[in-house]
Amino acid sequence: MAEFAPLLNLLADVPDPRRAQGQLYKLPHVLLFSILAIVTGCDSYRGIVTFIDVHRHQLNAVFGLRWRRAPAHTAIRYILQGLDPAAVEAVFRRHAALLQAARATPGQRSIALDGETLRGSFDNFRDRAAAQVLSAFATDTALVLAHVDIAEKSNEIPAAQALLAELGVAAGAIVTLDALHCQKNISRSPRKPTLP
Repeated sequence: MAEFAPLLNLLADVPDPRRAQGQLYKLPHVLLFSILAIVTGCDSYRGIVTFIDVHRHQLNAVFGLRWRRAPAHTAIRYILQGLDPAAVEAVFRRHAALLQAARATPGQRSIALDGETLRGSFDNFRDRAAAQVLSAFATDTALVLAHVDIAEKSNEIPAAQALLAELGVAAGAIVTLDALHCQKNISRSPRKPTLP
């Protein structure tokens, strides 16, 4: 339990999408157990429920709960789909910052930025392009520090600049990027043509 206490406390800051009457299961525990299920290979709402059902007695003992059964897969789906993505990202960034501060060697900071296209995110029926995400990875501690969506009509360059600013990367840090970022004048706005 002690290992999960900081994350559980941070997950309590995520706004609950349910009405007060529908909160039989505490949101931080549902989120933590969903994370544990996904880490162990579950890739569906039913898989998360199966994980909680199989490990329910252990989870009850470790976290001091009295769950008689796992939440229904429809309840898990409702909870996870109703979450505010920005609030969840903020919690994960704070958790990653805590882990980074505890593990990192003082004075050394090395971050790798890389963009990826999310598999299965292309939706031809709704005419939606595949979703792209830029991740910041701390190479010295092997932690993902943050993610940011890349706008559909944009590329990694402005997303990388915004992400570095949000992370507060100080001078002296080593940042690695793809060759795409080796362009001249990427920090300047485009020049307007002058008329003769």
